[in-house]
Amino acid sequence: MQVVSFLPWGYEGIVVRVEVDIRKGIPGVEVVGFAGTAVKEARERIRVALKNSGFSFPQKRVLINLAPAGLPKKGAWYDLAIALALLAASGQVEAAEGVVLVMGELRLSGEVLPVEGVLSSLIAARREGVRVAVVPAANVAEATVVKGVRVFGVGSLEEAVEVVEAGFPEDREEKGTGVGVEEEWEHDFSSFKGQTYLRRALEVAAAGGHHVFLFGPPGSGKTMGAYTFPSILPPLSEEERLEVLQVYSLAGELQNGSRRTYSNRRPFRAPHHSATVEGMVGGGKEVRPGEISLAHQGVLFMDEAPEFRASILQSLREPIETGRITLSRAGHSFWYPARFQLILAANPCPCGNLGREGAVCACSVQEIKRYWRKIGAPLLDRIDIRFPVSPESPEVLLSDRPEPSAAVRERVERAWAIQRERFAGREYSRNASMTPEEVETHCRLGDEEQRLLLKAVEQLSLSSRACASILKLARTIADLEGSERIQKDHLLEAVHYRRYGDMDFFWSEL
Repeated sequence: MQVVSFLPWGYEGIVVRVEVDIRKGIPGVEVVGFAGTAVKEARERIRVALKNSGFSFPQKRVLINLAPAGLPKKGAWYDLAIALALLAASGQVEAAEGVVLVMGELRLSGEVLPVEGVLSSLIAARREGVRVAVVPAANVAEATVVKGVRVFGVGSLEEAVEVVEAGFPEDREEKGTGVGVEEEWEHDFSSFKGQTYLRRALEVAAAGGHHVFLFGPPGSGKTMGAYTFPSILPPLSEEERLEVLQVYSLAGELQNGSRRTYSNRRPFRAPHHSATVEGMVGGGKEVRPGEISLAHQGVLFMDEAPEFRASILQSLREPIETGRITLSRAGHSFWYPARFQLILAANPCPCGNLGREGAVCACSVQEIKRYWRKIGAPLLDRIDIRFPVSPESPEVLLSDRPEPSAAVRERVERAWAIQRERFAGREYSRNASMTPEEVETHCRLGDEEQRLLLKAVEQLSLSSRACASILKLARTIADLEGSERIQKDHLLEAVHYRRYGDMDFFWSEL
């Protein structure tokens, strides 16, 4: 039996071969293969766990190799793999031929503890041809999501040995549902009263994958709009769900049957503005995905956007353009997927009263400019929809009867179907991600529409990127209406969403 384990290495990870050599000599154990402190400490954990589970530790010279040797091995998830490989090498376990993926940390009692990255380990192992896996019982739910690998959940070292010696019997194999469960969102569009035009803008954003910037006084509906937004997005496909679960597995958020394991809802992440750079983009001593990767295939909502560190805001530019984030640590590079939809929300000024009827702004011109400068033109230039939000009157809030999310989601799904056909074979399937060549192909305008766009460019001093944004938005609006060509009304609505420049919001008079 060849035992393999897993090395988290960015999104995909690497399969690690666990090799044990036992020979005559002064008793001792050496772990080689660029093993970190936690891995070297496994020697004593395994020694005691074997004894407490009724096995013996070889009183010979033991060499444990973790290959490939050129990559650093950290963490305690190699414990169970090393223990089983050692038992097999010492003849205490009779194991059939074949390659087995083993993950799990051992307590001194022999109990197997859950570890991070199990789902990713199975995907990597399947890629290498491994078809059997032994994992901690607490990780079974995420492990059984992966098709093509037989999964055996164990709670102790003794149980793991029983499974191996029995030849991985079918009656011990774990079975999973494998299909995401559709759930209702807590916030429905029907509860978002007032702000008819904002609801329409969010529908357009959902239909085309466009990023959104909402700005306006406190209490105007920015946050409510953002929290209801995911409810109009279609559920994850099985392929998308597996991508999302792989990221969450690496972050350690799928243990003990997490709800995310079974759900096909799109992720919605709303980090606080005090978040660190590592917490947002990923990294740390033990490299993990950050909030922008946890929002993959979903929504990243940044409320009070100017309060975030400028370095965090500018770090969003790479994933917005490429759909992934690349991290460099200790001479190594790691990448994680990060194809999310961004929603920024901000007050018009630090005190929140600028432009608010009946209120007095206490901020100086310099404070307001400094407040907005943190977001910066390069990031704003990548946001298609910039929408001013003003408080609604009590009469409107009492009388408005918005349609439910399900009705809006149905229209969005139809628009997505059109775009999937349009971008078949591409990594992306939303209008917002169109290349300049695709904009020219799919966003052709008639003579009247061309004159209208040129007039908007002249009057609003729009950049070339802004023109591309308008055309993408117009294409999305046409898709929502089921129209093959972009018409004048579609273009006018698109200009309305992109009419604000990169330094032209409530403070245009400053």
